[in-house]
Amino acid sequence: MRNLTGGLCALLLSALLPHPTLQAAGLCADLRMLSLPNVTITTAAPVDAGAFTPPGGGAAAGFRALPAFCRVAATLKPSSDSDIKIEVWLPASGWNGKLQAVGNGAFNGTIGYAAMGAALTRGYAAASTDTGHVGGGARWALGHPERVIDFGWRAVHEMTVTAKKIVASHYDAAPRFAYFNGCSAGGRQAMKAAQRFPADFDGIIAGAPGLDWTSRAARAAQVAQVLEMNASARLLPPQTQLLHRAVVQACDALDGVKDGLLADPGRCTFDPGVLQCTASNSSGCLTPAQVDTARLIYSDARNPQSKREITGLARGSELGWTDLGWTESARATGLDQFRFLVYGDPNWNIQKFNFDTDIVRAEAADADTINALEPNLKPFVDRGGKLIQYHGWSDPQISPRNSTQYYSRVLDTLGGADKVHNSYRLFMAPGMGHCRGGAGPNTFDMVAALEAWVERGQAPHQILASHATNGVVDRTRPLCPYPQVAVYRGNGSTDEAANFECRTP
Repeated sequence: MRNLTGGLCALLLSALLPHPTLQAAGLCADLRMLSLPNVTITTAAPVDAGAFTPPGGGAAAGFRALPAFCRVAATLKPSSDSDIKIEVWLPASGWNGKLQAVGNGAFNGTIGYAAMGAALTRGYAAASTDTGHVGGGARWALGHPERVIDFGWRAVHEMTVTAKKIVASHYDAAPRFAYFNGCSAGGRQAMKAAQRFPADFDGIIAGAPGLDWTSRAARAAQVAQVLEMNASARLLPPQTQLLHRAVVQACDALDGVKDGLLADPGRCTFDPGVLQCTASNSSGCLTPAQVDTARLIYSDARNPQSKREITGLARGSELGWTDLGWTESARATGLDQFRFLVYGDPNWNIQKFNFDTDIVRAEAADADTINALEPNLKPFVDRGGKLIQYHGWSDPQISPRNSTQYYSRVLDTLGGADKVHNSYRLFMAPGMGHCRGGAGPNTFDMVAALEAWVERGQAPHQILASHATNGVVDRTRPLCPYPQVAVYRGNGSTDEAANFECRTP
């Protein structure tokens, strides 16, 4: 191998050493005069430490620890019907030289102030967008195809381009690194950025991504339709708790440790039919209709036209189910998808839903606008981008098997794990719910892991996760790069991460 030149060695050494924090080159108010195409800067004002109050009278308590920053708000109009609002927060001192864009949830419609605050406290310049409309739901999509595009992918891209220019103007230096961090709909935004705009970010965190947006909408509608029409088939908390206990009892030990968690729910073949009531047992059991409901929620379906598999929820997610199946948010988002983006009819209702025809129509109507299913990440990989995806195995809102399915499709497209592992890793979290929460270790620092990978070449071979009860950590566990799982070494406490190692099943 050729010896590295002295200049290259110096460059590599510089990348490994801590970079000094950077200060603003001009006044915050000067940014009001910045002229950018299709951009109107509406606010550029300093905010004292601890003084930020969210617009609309939101609670300010969570922002009292924020350092002083320059708050910039702007409106972007990349199309004649666009009305994209963004904010960029610039540390008044101690800027780490980097930009972190943050994601949204559901149909968005708001700036992610809490996520921006988290980025700001780490020294980042932070950016967020409302994705081109105000408020939740999808009624805004009626008659506004350009705003659908803004929501699908354009708002995040335009925000990123603009934010980089604002940062460069304020500090007289472009960001050394640009990151995206989002979960749920924000995870979808993250995957869309990697797929469509591989040069926008050096590193991306995609949590529980709603990448199969139209299929999730269809599955939630399918289950809700059955349960709205047959109240006796609904699973109320006593039934979901019964079901969850039975799942854990049947499958907990499959990973070698009885800890109330399923490390790999794909190995669990528990059939809810074992809980079906009999003539001699009419309590502490499920009716035949309730058994059918559980089987439906677990089951996969298939797009009859594309033949693509549409995954059900994993065993272990039962405690997050509602009386109408999936979460309230999943159901509401699904109904709005069909009302306003598929049929364009506010009066469309779930009684009209037909899975076999409507899933085909929904996917055709999307035309790669919202769905983030493109498996060819080669442009992102070739550019040197790093992508960390994570998902809770007990997620009741977005099927975790969407993530494992997509990861497998990327491997198939790019030629196997050796072509992917240095750029893209998926971490599945046993017992974790949607983005957070649940019985399993659900607190971790993905930002630090991504920084180490992008900036120092330290790939995440495992990520430490913890679980706390009443603020006290009571379990730690390594999250492993899929398809590896955390395996108990056989000695020591099963609540301590040091006693586990990542292995391929």
